[in-house]
Amino acid sequence: MDVREYNRGAWDRQVAHGNPWTIPVGPAEVAAARRGCWTILLTPSKPVPSDWFPPIASCDVLCLASGGGQQGPILAAAGMRVTVLDNSPAQLASDRVVAEREGLSVVTVEGDMADLGVFDDESFDLIVHPVSNTFVPNVRPVWAEAYRVLRRGGLMLAGFTNPAVYLFDDDLAASTGELRVVHALPYSDLGGLDGKELQARLDRGGPLEFSHTLEDQIGGQLDAGFVLTGLYEDGYPPGNDDPLSRFMCLFVATRALKL
Repeated sequence: MDVREYNRGAWDRQVAHGNPWTIPVGPAEVAAARRGCWTILLTPSKPVPSDWFPPIASCDVLCLASGGGQQGPILAAAGMRVTVLDNSPAQLASDRVVAEREGLSVVTVEGDMADLGVFDDESFDLIVHPVSNTFVPNVRPVWAEAYRVLRRGGLMLAGFTNPAVYLFDDDLAASTGELRVVHALPYSDLGGLDGKELQARLDRGGPLEFSHTLEDQIGGQLDAGFVLTGLYEDGYPPGNDDPLSRFMCLFVATRALKL
């Protein structure tokens, strides 16, 4: 199966279904960003600390696998020069809608987060990469390409899913709240589900997901050449009924520097 092609269509469907990561920011948020009052999310609920960002002036930022009309327009309104790369045409369309509505300059590029060949070496000062590498089978090329296109002294701010999330039977947890360990890690929808389960997943139309070890998520950044300078954990916003979130944070964000 061509995972990238399937997930392109799946995320287009997520836009139609109103997934929270596909809902564009409104005029009030853009106006606040223009006044210098803004935040963005890499993970579901905790804003990125303001001291994680480089100086805004003359900052070229790549929003990597970050379509949906959220991070890109806010950063553009704050004064950065923004390029958004995403695999989903519908997600990119949301960024264009906000940019046109608000008079912002946002460049949109359809592409693969693991292949940034469309960009020259050292093209950006900042990469913003919210939770999205869950949807690629191999995360290490993502880190390698991010390192290549960053300038010296550039930063990558990334969010990702704690791999422990994938230990459990999703359907059982959703229907009964029971947490039953059924999967070995690293997990893949393509390898971790039997034929009937996989077909049911495909019939529901959601994107295919893949866990990655912490060795690949964090060690992979170090092996690509980055120096980690910050890390925090996060969970879902209050009111979410995910049973595992009662016991642990489900997401991690990192700040990585290219020396």
